Amino acid sequence: MGRPSPRGLILDAGALIAFERGDSRVRALVQRAQDRGATMVIPAGVLAQVWRDGARQSRLAALAGAKPVRVAPLTEALAKAAGRLCGLRGTSDVIDATVALAAREGGAIVVTSDAPDIRLLDPTLTIVDV
Repeated sequence: MGRPSPRGLILDAGALIAFERGDSRVRALVQRAQDRGATMVIPAGVLAQVWRDGARQSRLAALAGAKPVRVAPLTEALAKAAGRLCGLRGTSDVIDATVALAAREGGAIVVTSDAPDIRLLDPTLTIVDV
């Protein structure tokens, strides 16, 4: 696992779950990104996949509210782009598609537990598998 780039991180559901569970690798990636002032993006659909109770998910709540973290909205344009990408790649997970599109747009590193599906959506992305 290399050091994250200042270009930022995109965190998928698996990364957020690992962070909440205290996974040292994911926490180190997040800390390095914070130390470098890199933006971290959580697509809104990803947050919806993992959010259950902010009072019981204290690490996740703190991360989602941290200054260098941006929750990217699922707009109509993004929804359509995600659907198109799924159609082109023969997949059906539109949330994974929003992760890939956010990473492509921001030139960010994807932190994921679903590397094969993200690679299928965009094989050019830099991916850290957790």
